[in-house]
Amino acid sequence: MKLRLLTIAASALMLVGCPYDDDDSSYERTYTISVTNLTANQPLSPLAVLGHNSHYQLFTLGSAATQALEMLAEGGDNSAVLAIRNSSRNVSYSASGGGVILPGSSDTVTLTMNRFWASRVSVASMLVNTNDAFVGETKVKVSQLGVGESVTMNMTVWDSGTEANAETAATVPGPAGGGEGFNSTRDDSDKISFHAGVVSQDDGLATSVLKANHRFLNPGAKLTITRTQ
Repeated sequence: MKLRLLTIAASALMLVGCPYDDDDSSYERTYTISVTNLTANQPLSPLAVLGHNSHYQLFTLGSAATQALEMLAEGGDNSAVLAIRNSSRNVSYSASGGGVILPGSSDTVTLTMNRFWASRVSVASMLVNTNDAFVGETKVKVSQLGVGESVTMNMTVWDSGTEANAETAATVPGPAGGGEGFNSTRDDSDKISFHAGVVSQDDGLATSVLKANHRFLNPGAKLTITRTQ
């Protein structure tokens, strides 16, 4: 009995002396995150990609957008979303896209994440010829993917609810308008919802700077996440 107790004690000491090393590269997983623009004439702003745990969510349908998301949805500025990793204990990784994604084109970013720190991915990008429309997916679980496996999904176009969909040249920041981007004043529902689409001057909104080819249908983009390592 005494020998058994000594053996258990020795095993416990070995465990204490060999703690989990969360910097061990064997825990790392590498993923490519690719977004394809499916719209006819809506360039997408540079991607914002976050790697996080299950306790974080970039946005919630029916709830108010954070200011970071508002900045992305109104002006295409992804810097505040990417900076969330500096202020949230649940977000450990971030990556920016390489630039504007033109209709029919794609952009891909790579994230290498420790599987104990991050099991989910969130992605967002603005439709720049709108007031505050964005495509986004949040809390996409990637930890179950084996090397070479992928998950693909359609990306819904959301309305951030932070700016009225006036479609005027002064309020649309993309090339169709060249107007203002982010404005901290919120003059819409202040709730994230499915986007109803643009009206355009071709469909009777005389003050709109948008044309019929700026209209879009859901999905607005396609997201593919592949584990490469």
